[in-house]
Amino acid sequence: MTDLLFTPTTLGDIAVRNRIVMAPLTRNRARAEDDTPYDIHAEYYAQRAGAGLIITEGTQISPEGKGYAWTPGIYSDAQVTGWQAVTKAVHARGGKIAAQLWHVGRISHISLQPGGAAPVAPSAIGAASKTFDGSGFVETSVPRALDLAEIPRVIEDYRQAARNADAAGFDGVEIHAANGYLIDQFLRDTSNTRSDAYGGSVAHRVRFLAEVVTAVTGILGPGRVGVRLSPFSNANNIGIDSDTMATFGAAIDVLNAAGVAFLHMVEGQTGGPRDWPEGALEALRDRFTGAYIANNGYTRETAVAAVASGKVDLVAFGKLYISNPDLAERLALDAPLNPMPTEGLYGGGRAGYTDYPTLARTAA
Repeated sequence: MTDLLFTPTTLGDIAVRNRIVMAPLTRNRARAEDDTPYDIHAEYYAQRAGAGLIITEGTQISPEGKGYAWTPGIYSDAQVTGWQAVTKAVHARGGKIAAQLWHVGRISHISLQPGGAAPVAPSAIGAASKTFDGSGFVETSVPRALDLAEIPRVIEDYRQAARNADAAGFDGVEIHAANGYLIDQFLRDTSNTRSDAYGGSVAHRVRFLAEVVTAVTGILGPGRVGVRLSPFSNANNIGIDSDTMATFGAAIDVLNAAGVAFLHMVEGQTGGPRDWPEGALEALRDRFTGAYIANNGYTRETAVAAVASGKVDLVAFGKLYISNPDLAERLALDAPLNPMPTEGLYGGGRAGYTDYPTLARTAA
């Protein structure tokens, strides 16, 4: 009998051949001059097309949304053309792929911003976090607070990114609202001290997320849109909200009202311990009415069990997909995995990116 993890399902309008998701992985390989993906990205993602769904690395919706050197965008014609080659290569191997729409907010540096300007955020509160500027890791710059009149412009950037993702041939998109980036910054009272319609009460702090979701689903339809959240994570020094359950319960209500296809949840601390108050994650998970993608430290054994429980619809794997391009096939066969690399993770070319052995290559 085949474990449920390896069987087909649907996420809204997206039919997938198994319940294994490739999680977003920033690898810093875009062209330095214009942040375009190119042929190595097409090769990299096509190698991993055995996943039921691939979610791309974070892809900035505008020059202002950039927070790390050599990360791809989805706001220019050249970037759309580059992504078209990626989606074509994935589809040629029977895979499905969604673009992760990303605005980093305050997790940036003036050297990465147009004209050397300060990054933007809901409030002028520095993250005291780190980012990669192309030469090394540097402390993030103190942001300026977005003016109320500017917020519609940022919402429009998300709307245009959705149009561009559609033009690039993506099966859907994931709105990145996790890990201390812009939408997460609006959600939490640790990073949002506004006193206008986008700050203060929980209802006001979820407004930005709601407007982004409305803009993106208005282009693609709700069945091709998912959202990533990380309610119990302190990634990028975002801080834990004073009432996580109220804030993220309201955020999930926004997603339910919009009818989005999936919720991709970072369970616990991003890349770290799976810790949360007893029953809290489970209550948020069960509140969502669409497909639920679990993420953070899953193994084959725990993924099989999670999907078999009926509480989890799909499981996302991140780090394991770096050195195992055929991870879905390896998991299905319970085959050995390639070790996690220590070099070639960020920046460079094909080395450490597209040169990992597959089972087929090893057998040959």
